[in-house]
Amino acid sequence: MRRLTRPRLLVSFARTALIVAALSALAIGAALADEAKVNIDNFAFVPETITIKPGTTVTFENRDDIPHLVVDAASKFRSKALDTGDTFSVKFDTPGEFSYFCGIHPHMKGKVIVTP
Repeated sequence: MRRLTRPRLLVSFARTALIVAALSALAIGAALADEAKVNIDNFAFVPETITIKPGTTVTFENRDDIPHLVVDAASKFRSKALDTGDTFSVKFDTPGEFSYFCGIHPHMKGKVIVTP
């Protein structure tokens, strides 16, 4: 068996560390690709329109000081009243456009576009 000298050992360690870092970055990227966020702030959904791929979960977070509801215009989903800091998540599996609004403040509108 060949004995590793100190420089060879360091090179081997560095290669292993780079491989681990690259695989970790790929895993984190894959996890983030399946999640999206919409903030509720200053009586608006931010962003107002979001484009995602099928299978993505969108999380709505209320950052306003008053409650809001997230209601699908086609009645496919509806949150409870979200107080400050509360979240509501919906997974979108089917391609299409999904319009939603605030059930308490109907002038607040948004859209999720799911593209194949």
